[in-house]
Amino acid sequence: MVISDLLWRRPRHHMDVDENHDHVHWVELFFDLVHVVTIFILGNYLSHHLGWQGFWVFTGLFLAIFYAWADSSLYNSLYISTDMPHRVVMALKIVTMMTVAAAIPDVAGEGWTYFALAYALNRALTAYLYWRARCTDNAANRLAQEQARNFFVLAGVFALSAFLPTPVAYWVFAAGVAAIQLQYMLPRVGTLRFERFVPQLGHISERFGLLMLILLGEGFFKLVVTLADKGVYSVSAGTLFNVTMGGLSLFALAWTYFDCAGNEKPKSRTSAVLLRYWFAHIVILWSAVTIGVALAGQVYVGLWEPYPPGYAALGSVGLAVFLASLWALRRTVTDATDKYHSGGLRLFGIVMALVVLAVHPLVPSIVSNGLWVLALFSQIGVPIFLALRDARRSDKML
Repeated sequence: MVISDLLWRRPRHHMDVDENHDHVHWVELFFDLVHVVTIFILGNYLSHHLGWQGFWVFTGLFLAIFYAWADSSLYNSLYISTDMPHRVVMALKIVTMMTVAAAIPDVAGEGWTYFALAYALNRALTAYLYWRARCTDNAANRLAQEQARNFFVLAGVFALSAFLPTPVAYWVFAAGVAAIQLQYMLPRVGTLRFERFVPQLGHISERFGLLMLILLGEGFFKLVVTLADKGVYSVSAGTLFNVTMGGLSLFALAWTYFDCAGNEKPKSRTSAVLLRYWFAHIVILWSAVTIGVALAGQVYVGLWEPYPPGYAALGSVGLAVFLASLWALRRTVTDATDKYHSGGLRLFGIVMALVVLAVHPLVPSIVSNGLWVLALFSQIGVPIFLALRDARRSDKML
């Protein structure tokens, strides 16, 4: 890159560039780095607040953090921007997410003001990125201008919530998070109506795949840190077996996701397909975090005690939601013709996960873990078995 482009080069819409590629820029990958910490601390929050209130706070915070990541990814999918101002803005966004992460443990108390203000600044920086890109759109297509306006307004809403009394502050913040989604979707006024609202599908699918790896990696991090805190030397052989199965299960989740839908582009650019693809990913990523938190419960139990109730409920519901989301997601992607990943197989896994939810207080963890592992590993084993069977039949016919 020549020095003049590095110092100052206006963003360009990807449709206006002759030679373009879908690959993720290193600045985006560095931006992902802070989300490793943010999601880990968010998972810790859920571990320490396993009741209904903690669950809903976790879900709301997850959506807010997801949008902070996704809005940046969407901007970088629409506009090519790598110059000095862009890099400085992305560095500042990283700092805002550091503050958001640090405020999560006490987000219901003194940490709230820091959380809301840092999040507001993050939204304002997103608005500035779109404001810089406004010159690339003509008068008939005001995509960047409207996005800049929307995010500046949202930044004001989130900043206001930092100073309001609770619980009003929480409701105002929640309304702002909902408005992030609505400003894309609302008929006649949402940005989906613009012809130039055409993200690079390859870029978006790669971004979701990278985020899935980050979230599942958090599960490994959570499992290892929990075991290290307790002392690997002080746990039973049964607990070590459980931890081993937890690590293998996280790998199996990634295997299942990437074999079925990961890194696959949406099959069309219609709003219906793109929205199904978008929402299915929000839900499946949420479930990946809950499963990672639940698997940390493996450290607290041997083979013959019942699995810790809060962790068991998270893991069972999380797996059922993961498989249901994957089922829906597969129907939206381009390469969904593999007959071995059937709806019936997904349904079997969902039912088995819900069976675990029902029986885990009544049976030892070796039984509930076995049923849960059956629900998950069947999603890998059955397609492999069927493919090998058909391959042998084809060989015999030859």
